[in-house]
Amino acid sequence: MNDQSAAKPRGGVLTWALWGAAAIGVAAVVYIIAQSMAKAPTQTPVAASGPVAAAPVSRDVARKLEHGSDGVAAPAYAFVDAAGKKVSAADFKGRIVVMNLWATWCAPCKVEMPTLAKLAQAYAGKPVAVVAVSIDKPEAVEQARAFIAANAPLAFYNDPEAKLPWELKPPAAGMPTTLILGKDGLERGRISGEADWAGAGARATIDRLLAAS
Repeated sequence: MNDQSAAKPRGGVLTWALWGAAAIGVAAVVYIIAQSMAKAPTQTPVAASGPVAAAPVSRDVARKLEHGSDGVAAPAYAFVDAAGKKVSAADFKGRIVVMNLWATWCAPCKVEMPTLAKLAQAYAGKPVAVVAVSIDKPEAVEQARAFIAANAPLAFYNDPEAKLPWELKPPAAGMPTTLILGKDGLERGRISGEADWAGAGARATIDRLLAAS
């Protein structure tokens, strides 16, 4: 028998050995998977009931009010009134001040503005000032002025350089931002974002400050 014929049986044996090892390996994997499935805890499927609705965000002033800056003096930075006269928070000392920073490009600002108007109506004749300061640029001032006119009895104020949000300590986190100032001109609470200023929480907050002053 020559070398070639002798090599063939050895090659055949090697091939069969490899196939056998592969088969054993597959069987081992299948066995491991089967064992894992057998040991997995049985879980009761939860019936689908449609998408879960996100919890509604509270608009209540009493719940949203933050007090991290309480006692900080209001900025001395000046903005302007409807006649173009410079005013600042100091001009409202002696009254509880709800100072709202807003802009026409801010949808939540426009949503909450009617509630600020209702707050102003509710405290007419009392030492409470609701001061809505637009940070709109000059090209949008007329639009802002018309919007405030539609929300009487609010008066129009504007910060054409939009610096007032940065003068707060700490700076405003976004629009709208509303400060509540005591009669002494010191911050007594702040809300970042939209709130319901016509609700019971807002009135309770203002009444508490009035009683304490």
